[in-house]
Amino acid sequence: MTSPLNDTDHRLVDAASELLVRTHDADLHRVAAAARGASGQIYLGLSLRSPRVSVCAESTALANARIGGEQDIEAMVAVGLREDGTTVILNPCGVCRELVPAIAPGIRTLADDGGHPVWVTAADLLPMPWVRARSYD
Repeated sequence: MTSPLNDTDHRLVDAASELLVRTHDADLHRVAAAARGASGQIYLGLSLRSPRVSVCAESTALANARIGGEQDIEAMVAVGLREDGTTVILNPCGVCRELVPAIAPGIRTLADDGGHPVWVTAADLLPMPWVRARSYD
């Protein structure tokens, strides 16, 4: 279901978009993310790439929120660049679908549903989360 975006939602998307337009590098930084804490503060994240390691923008945004003292992270969006240089909302990768709810269980993520923004919960993104058969700790 398509969700209309309010001014607060647009600020979240705009923050991620502005970061990506300013820092985009096809070899190093392809995705930017913005997370909004319960305080209303927006925390930014940027993907990091090397020949052997990639770190998602969502995880760096969540880390920045926690570093900033945010205990409850309410919303998140990630964006990428189209060929024409405009930004587009990206859906989280599989790793982020597992990581994000572990860090922020009540978070809503702005996702793309066929070209339309839609707010989804962690359960929508990962309806059957991965579990261990037993603990090995």
